[in-house]
Amino acid sequence: MDGHIKHTLAKNAFVKKDLSVQMGQCMLLAAECKYFNEALRGLIENYCPAGFSLFRPFNVESPEQLRSLTTAMQTAAAEQGIAPLLLAADQEGGQLMAVAPGTTQLPGNLALGAVNDLELAFRAGQVLGRELAAVGVNVNYAPCADVNINPRNPVIGTRSFGEDPEKVGTLAAALTRGIQSVGVAATVKHFPGHGDTASDSHHGVPQVPHSLERLHAVELPPFQQVLDAGVQLVMTCHLALPALTGRVDLPATLSRRVLTQLLREEMGFRGVIVTDALDMHAICQGEALGMEAVAALQAGADLLLTMSDAQDRERVYHGLQQAYNREILTVETVQAALGRVAALKTWVNTYFVQPELAVVNCKEHRAVAQEIAERSITLVRDEQRLLPLRVASHQRVLVLMPNPRDLTPADTSSYESPSLKNWWAERLPGVEELRYDSQPESAEIAALVERARQADLVILGTINAYDQPGQGELMNALAALQKPLIVAALRMPYDLAVFPQVGTYLCTYSVLPPSMQALARVLLGEIPTLGKLPVKI
Repeated sequence: MDGHIKHTLAKNAFVKKDLSVQMGQCMLLAAECKYFNEALRGLIENYCPAGFSLFRPFNVESPEQLRSLTTAMQTAAAEQGIAPLLLAADQEGGQLMAVAPGTTQLPGNLALGAVNDLELAFRAGQVLGRELAAVGVNVNYAPCADVNINPRNPVIGTRSFGEDPEKVGTLAAALTRGIQSVGVAATVKHFPGHGDTASDSHHGVPQVPHSLERLHAVELPPFQQVLDAGVQLVMTCHLALPALTGRVDLPATLSRRVLTQLLREEMGFRGVIVTDALDMHAICQGEALGMEAVAALQAGADLLLTMSDAQDRERVYHGLQQAYNREILTVETVQAALGRVAALKTWVNTYFVQPELAVVNCKEHRAVAQEIAERSITLVRDEQRLLPLRVASHQRVLVLMPNPRDLTPADTSSYESPSLKNWWAERLPGVEELRYDSQPESAEIAALVERARQADLVILGTINAYDQPGQGELMNALAALQKPLIVAALRMPYDLAVFPQVGTYLCTYSVLPPSMQALARVLLGEIPTLGKLPVKI
């Protein structure tokens, strides 16, 4: 959608159609294409969807390519008389960057938690929103308001601002205001809180087994702060809350007690509720998916996030149609959902303005990313006084960096290759940098330790060693060499609990280049360490 073009919004874009034919307006589709094609045109014509979710492997090649794709999608929708498509992406910053190639690499929420500056969080939100707008994306599936308390949480981690509910809420609200200040709708997630789980709803139904008192003290307050900030959408999560529902097998996405009674009636949310992806295995799959979609709408959801599987898309669409025609879904339920979706589209149509592509990864935006990175680096301890580095020209420094893996489907870390040597080429010419598998086996550990014997100083980067035992084995083998050793946790700070004997320990909260550059500068003493731990170790 060009910056100077707005869709004409009728009071009812489907006034001549039966409500059952409008069910596509309760769906967000997905398509595996990077350029507009007839298959994509067919999805728009056949389903008349509310919009699409865009994903890095499916839809993103470059800012120029993505802008071309979204422009063509909006043109095709306008030809069908559809109010502007909602085009959404997971552009959180940090470990989940769905629109990443060529965009500003913001370190992410936990880094912002280590800085704890509301104005900086607002500016980060503006960067996210402005760059999404430039490529034609008008809905951001961010921020996360999850309070990350469980060290073994596999899916949230650095996507959270930390473990203090008040700080999480204020920072998430600031990020929301920043995103929406440039006309992109923000989506707070994962309601009612995914921060204290030890399993991933991509694979089953996690539980938050706490009392109502605990939920109202920890999980819910950050969401309330973001609702009060005017967030446009709330994304549900597929976890069970037995204290609310009395069930250990009922995902919040399908619970009227959670979505309607809690979120709408008790917490006062009047905007759009969107489900998390319906292909996640906390939701029944196969032929049962249509019934699950109906249950989500009955529970209070307005938008159903489907993926690119054609059979699943049909199951959801026809399940909704059949439920309406059989009066399982009432006219009032459908009209309420369609009305909220239409109101969101009116908001987007009113405030969304597409800037030039030149704003993407511009100097101003890179400065925001670098400020977050430099202010977030946290020195937990330096018992041997190894910092700043004092390395003679004849001494050898060995840097060992893990190859990041995507720890969950909600992760894009595998696209990155964290490096310190890139920033030290001139200052420390004697640096050798080796990469290792983030789950190293015995043979690889032995080979790395042998290389470390020849070094005068070893710097080890770790990624969630708390849950990947091979990294702990590597660290302990290096420590046995009795050489100066510095460990930098590149993701969660909890790694220190695995090897508490480490004397010099830092946290970066991100594997992205701005954080690696900031770490390199800290180690050389060029900048101070200002970050504070946003979680307890």
